[in-house]
Order: sequence, then C-alpha cells, then structure tokens
Amino acid sequence: MGKCSKDKRDLYYRKAKEQGWRARSAFKLLQLDSEFNFLEGVSRVVDLCAAPGSWSQVLARRLGTATRGIDSNATIVSVDLQPIAPIPGVITLQADITHPSTLTNILSLFGGEPADFVCSDGAPDVTGLHDLDEYIQAQLLLSALALATSLLRPGGTFVAKVFRGRDVDLLYSQLALLFTNVTCAKPRSSRASSLEAFIVCQGYTPRPGWVPMSLTLGENSGLSLPTSLDEFDEKKMTPLERAVAPFVACGDLSDYDADATYQLDTSMSTLSLEPVQKPTAPPYKTALEKKRNGTLR
Repeated sequence: MGKCSKDKRDLYYRKAKEQGWRARSAFKLLQLDSEFNFLEGVSRVVDLCAAPGSWSQVLARRLGTATRGIDSNATIVSVDLQPIAPIPGVITLQADITHPSTLTNILSLFGGEPADFVCSDGAPDVTGLHDLDEYIQAQLLLSALALATSLLRPGGTFVAKVFRGRDVDLLYSQLALLFTNVTCAKPRSSRASSLEAFIVCQGYTPRPGWVPMSLTLGENSGLSLPTSLDEFDEKKMTPLERAVAPFVACGDLSDYDADATYQLDTSMSTLSLEPVQKPTAPPYKTALEKKRNGTLR
C-alpha cells in the first residue's frame, strides 16, 4: 500500500491567497488578537522568526504602518535568519535571535525605548519524533523569551508558538514567574490534529532584583549557574512547581474549521491563484539559475 498524506492546502490556505497574506498563519494571529486584544494601543512591536512575513503583514495592517494611516508612529521590526521580502511599513532584519548584536540593533531602531509587544511564530523542521520536536521547540521559545525579556517594557505582552507535550507545564511555570497572566490558546485556524498552540503571556512583571536573561552566559548575564556539585547542594535548589495554564479556543464558531472539508460553489468559476510572495532564497534557487543559463547537467 502506497504512502498517503492529507492535503495541507485547506480553505485557510486559499483564503490567505485571496486576501493577500503570505501564509495561512496570518489567521492565527488575527484570531488570537480577537480573543485577547493585545495589539490595542501598542506602538513598538518585534516579530521574531518572522519569515515569510504573514504575522508582520497582520501587524502592519493592524497598527496602520502599511498605509501610514491612523497610527503612523508605530514601529514594527521583523527578525529571521532567512531573508524576508520587503513588507510596507515593516523593518526587516536578517539576524540570529540568539546573538547579542540582534538586541542592540532592535533597541537602536526603537531609539532605546522598550517594546510593547514581542511575538514568535517560529518552529523547527519537525522530524516526526515528538519528544525531540517538543524539546527543540521549547529551546526556540526560550531563546525568543531571552530576547523578549531584554526588550519588553513592564506590562508588555509576549506571544509564541508552543508544542503541547508531556512537560509543557514546566514551561508554563517558568513563564508565570515573569508574567501576571499566562494562557494557552488554540486558534480555530490551527488544525486540531496538530500539537501546536500559542502561549499568550500578558503583564510582563519582572521580580525585584531581576536581571533580564542575557543571550550569552558571560559576565553580567543575570544567570547564576553552579560551577560544581558542591555549590549546587549549598544552594539547596528545589524543583520548580508545575503549573496549569488556562486553555482557550480562539476564533468565532462561524469561522472556518481547519480540519473540515468544504465544497466549492459550483455556480462560480474557480481560479488558480499564484503565491502572494514567492520564496526569496529557496534551496532549489541555484538549480533554477543553472537551468535558465543552460548549464544544468
């Protein structure tokens, strides 16, 4: 029996093309914002792991920077290791979120002012080994959190993708130490068959004496790590208590279901839509260039 797989090009995929979004993930941020309203009144925003840029598109339209309309003072910075095609009203940076220079570059774009909102829709290339995928995703989230704690103002909001695995409650506990409200949300545009969810952390409240997490374990990093087993015992460190974050389903019931199949309106002619934004640096780019030049063998 041959291999079979579900067609991932669901209705949200087509709607994203029709409405000009670069990816269907734009609807996830829209549905999250409709539930939590975290984009109200923000002016300095950072989008981490932003490629291809659908969340940045949502931020630009929501904050008015795409047309320089209502809120022309908003600044949106998008960061990713991959190049991002230009987005009107968005500053794009091709950088590593774990490198100290990235923090400096973002702060300089904000004029030294802290950010109001930091989000990350980044995820690793899944291997199918769920424990490994969950671990890598958690490390990616913590890297985004390390940058966010150095950027956010008190009371700011942090939103990131998370894979709900066996030990996700430990991650909730860590986030609850820094934010007053931690909620796990599942947008309707996210497939129910996926472990994907989004952690919405509101009210950034660093504890007294808290030093933001540094991107390097060096001097003044804010991370005091034991250098020996004896020192570890002297600290008498206790296990972190596990926590349960409230779970919220986002999106109106009238919205489309990502796992459902919908019939096309036969009275209307269907049209094949081109990608909103073609890949800027696909792995097959070199092969295409050789084919055009007639040097591909």
